[in-house]
Amino acid sequence: MTTTDGRATRWAEHNLARRTELVEATLRAIRKHGHTVGMEEIAASAGTSKTVFYRHFGDRNGLYAAVVESVHTFIRGNLDRPLSAALPPADLVTELADAYLAVVEGDVEIYRFVTNRPAGSPDPVLGITNRIGDEVAAAFGAWLTDHGLDPAPASTWGHGVTGFVWAVADRWILTDLRRPRADIVAFVAQLFAPAFAHQNRTDEGVNA
Repeated sequence: MTTTDGRATRWAEHNLARRTELVEATLRAIRKHGHTVGMEEIAASAGTSKTVFYRHFGDRNGLYAAVVESVHTFIRGNLDRPLSAALPPADLVTELADAYLAVVEGDVEIYRFVTNRPAGSPDPVLGITNRIGDEVAAAFGAWLTDHGLDPAPASTWGHGVTGFVWAVADRWILTDLRRPRADIVAFVAQLFAPAFAHQNRTDEGVNA
């Protein structure tokens, strides 16, 4: 009978905890020194050496991937309310935009670090936008079905809206957040609210 090696399990748990600590130290260093932070500054933030980071992550690209995953988890957590509240489409878009832009506004240098990926690293935006796009599409699909409408547009709407909000965030960063977040969210609402307002029930004789 095969038994679990307790030492191996404890080592795996220790290794995971240590990686988490090093990622958190990296985030602190980015916030302090900016998105162009060097490995020396990152190691100093963790109170250790670059060698320790390379042992756990392989190279800077490996550390970058771990930071991206941590940031993705944080972003998704902050979008939980709009994605789980069964909101009408226009309200969902508005709250999704506000929640995401709030994350960007609160951690500008982290956002810049993630979106300025090292050569050879995968696109950090593609994975999370696909996941969130699927969830937004599901919310749109449920709303369309509940209102007697064809749910076929849901996937296009969901991924389109998600990509749009990400593009708006990128542009907002490039302008150094010149306009208040409330203005940007209002502009997004102005674009999408009229479109959703024209969706009518099939039993009223008009299909989306």
